[in-house]
Order: sequence, then C-alpha cells, then structure tokens
Amino acid sequence: MHADLIGLGGIVLLAGLLARLGRRYGFPTVPCYMLVGILLGPGTPGPVLIEHPEDIAILASLGLVLLLFHLGVEFPAEQVLGSGKRLFIAAGVYIGLNVSAGLALGFALGWGTSEALVIAGALGISSSAIATKLLIELRRLTNAETPIILGIIVIEDMFLAFYLALLSPVLNDSGSTADFVVDLLVSFGFLVLLFALARWGARAISMVLNSREDELLAILMVGLVVLVAGIALEVGVSEAIGALMIGLVVSRTSLKERVEQLVLPLRDVFAAIFFVSFGLTIDVGDLGGVALPVAIAVCVTLLTNMTAGIVTARLFGFNQRAATNIGLTVLGRGEFSLILATLAITAGLDDRIGPFVALYVLVLAIAAPLLASQSRHFARFVPDRLLRSRWRYVQSETMSTSCMHQDQMEITETDIDVCQQCVADGGTWVQLRLCMKCGLVACCDDSPARHARAHYEDEHHPVIQSLQPGADWQYCYVDEILVREPLGRSRTTS
Repeated sequence: MHADLIGLGGIVLLAGLLARLGRRYGFPTVPCYMLVGILLGPGTPGPVLIEHPEDIAILASLGLVLLLFHLGVEFPAEQVLGSGKRLFIAAGVYIGLNVSAGLALGFALGWGTSEALVIAGALGISSSAIATKLLIELRRLTNAETPIILGIIVIEDMFLAFYLALLSPVLNDSGSTADFVVDLLVSFGFLVLLFALARWGARAISMVLNSREDELLAILMVGLVVLVAGIALEVGVSEAIGALMIGLVVSRTSLKERVEQLVLPLRDVFAAIFFVSFGLTIDVGDLGGVALPVAIAVCVTLLTNMTAGIVTARLFGFNQRAATNIGLTVLGRGEFSLILATLAITAGLDDRIGPFVALYVLVLAIAAPLLASQSRHFARFVPDRLLRSRWRYVQSETMSTSCMHQDQMEITETDIDVCQQCVADGGTWVQLRLCMKCGLVACCDDSPARHARAHYEDEHHPVIQSLQPGADWQYCYVDEILVREPLGRSRTTS
C-alpha cells in the first residue's frame, strides 16, 4: 500500500512538473501527462513508478467520467441550435472529411472493423481544450473566424455523444445482427432517456443536488455522476456517454455555475491521472511498429483539416489567412482520441490501437501549436480561385467586457508612417500601431520585431490603435480585448 501511494504521488507530481514546463513553451498539458506515464510505466526500460496500471484503474475511470461530465455541464446547447445553417454545414464538412479519412485509413490498415471505427473517431474529433487554448495564447479571440472555430468544436462535442452511442454495441462485440440492433437501440434509448431528463427533469435533479454548502454539493454531484456512469455501463453504454449526458441535465439547472466551479479542480486532477494511466499501458517497443501508419494519419489529418478550413472560409466569405487559421487551430487531437483508445483497449481490440493513438496524439500535440502560430505563411499557398473574389475578414467585435484603461487614450492621430525602431535597426514591418499614451509608432505582432508589444512590456502603456487604412480598431494589452468607444460603437479587427 505504501509503495502504491508513493508511486502514484510521484508520477502525478512529475506529470504536473512536466506539464508546467511544457506550458512555458506553449504545449498542451495532455501529451505531457501521457508522456510521463509512458516513460515511467512498465513498458519502458528504466525506473517504473507504477508496475500494474490496473491498480489505478478506478481513479482513471473517475477522471474519464469527470472530464465528460464537465463537458456536458459547459455545453452551450441553445447557442449551437441557434448558430445558423452555415455553421452546421461547416462542422459537418469538417467532421465528415476527418471521420471518413480515418475510417478509410482504418480499413486500409486491415486491423479490423471495430478498430477502423475507433481510428475514425480518433482522427475525426479534435481536442477542444487544445483549440481553445491556442486561440487564447495566439490572441485570436477577436478574429472574425474565431466564433466559427468555437462553433465547430462545440458541434464536434455533440457529435461525440452519438458516436459513443454507436460505438458501444460494436465494442461490446454483439454477436448476431439482431443482437447488434438491440444493443444499438438500447444505447440510443439511453440517450433519449437522458435527453428527456434534461428537458423535463432538471428541477428534480436540482432538488437532489441542492445544498448551500459547497462541500455537500460536491459530494452529491460526484455521487450522481458516478451512479449514472455505472448504470450506463450496466446497460451496455459507455460510462463516458452517461457522464456527458448527466452533465447536460445539470447544465439546465440553477446549480450550473456552482457545479462548474466545483467540478473543475476535481476534473483536472483526476483527468491527469486518466491520461497518465493511459500512458502506463503503452509499451515503447510497440511504437516503432505503428510509426508509418501514424505518419500517414498525421498527413491525412493535415490535408483534411486544411480542406475543411478552405471550405469553411468560402462559406463565410473569409480570406486565405482565416482559412489556414481555421484548419490549423483545430488540428490538435487529445482527450477524446485517448478516450476512444481506452475504450478499445478495455474491449480487447487489436493491441496496436493504443500505441497508434498515443503516438498520433503526441505528434499532433507538438505540431498543432507550431503550425497554428505560423498560419500566415501557409496562407500564401492557398490559391485565390479556391475562395471568393471579395473577402470579408473583418467582423464587428461582440465582446461585452469594457476596457478599464480608456483614461490613458490621450493620442489618436499621428503623421508618422514608419516604425521608427525598425528604421533605426534596418528592419521591416507588416503593419503599424500607434501607442495612444505617448504617440510612439511601432510594428505589429505579425512583424519580425514586434516593437509595439515590446514598447508595452517596457513602458506599460496599455492601448494601441491600428494605423492601417480603413481599420479604426484599438486594442488594450492589459485587458486583452478590443476597446469600445464611450458611446458603445463596436470596433473591428483584422
């Protein structure tokens, strides 16, 4: 028992330290957790902190359940349903291209039909956590294409529920066609039941969970989630979908915001254990055997994502830069791919599934942030004829948060039309920005030297204004938002 606690504590601590290091360089946390499990697990030569991954299986299951439950609680159903036809078409194109390509690759590998369906899901569903983190870190929250990206990943989450319901009877190895149909009907029947509970039973669930004390609310919440997940398993449905659906139910109660706050730290801790546990099941000796399929899968995913990005840009009238931003921001794969691989391992499918998904996720986790940050370079290779002749890359800002630094907007005009520091250094720039505190004209973040941001970091002057012809937007570095005028007229950005 003591050795088990030491091993668990040590591996979780190391996972956290590696994730903290990775965050400094812009890498997501999920592959860091998984990598620690691989390196310190029984499948890798060297020190082993946890000899038997099954010893922490119940904790890993709790991480999976809380991860999907939190997704359900946060799911903006009304926003998705009111998003309009074009968004659903764009999301359908993205999911259809990636899932179809994954399914074709799965059959081409010849590992089996069940394995092909798992590979299709692993390749078809992007990581919402990685995508949203990239949008924040790359400061693209105010870009015109960002609402479309967020809408696509939300619809992907909705698709995940139905895909898990479809996959459950396949992984349960239903014998005859009749048995398969029965299992499929049970899976979707369970979905319908929970949808009905979300629609008409939210008040009853609220009465069960309601407590003024956060401690009791947390206990009741975890008990309910685990109970529903267990019932889902009992009826032949994945515990992941049970947790997701009960999250949808809770999202319709008055307790939603409190539950979100309480479940977040629990989700993060136990989800980390889930990803570490997945890494523990991987034998590094198996990674070489799947290196070629993974390389093909990565190339296929890059191709389908860029195609979907171009189609989406054409639908919404965006330009090449937006097309590449869309395709590369949702390139990362993470938690959902690992969930599907875990279900496949539990169901006893081909042993190559685990190493394949692990290496695929690791490669894209490294590639996605790097490629997304350089999307402006890839935009040059998108032919004009693939998009409309008249592009619309600017869009009204819709953020409601107000800037608290408008009192420092003292200078609004200048006659200077060069980056003064770039001229002195012999450099070049892309666009110019005006410091509204002191009047310095400097180059933008897309320029090599990024003098405007350097000026903010040195002098802490918060607000800049674009000097591009026709662009009247202003941006606050401190609040990280576009600045509204006092009368509330929205600014635009490009």
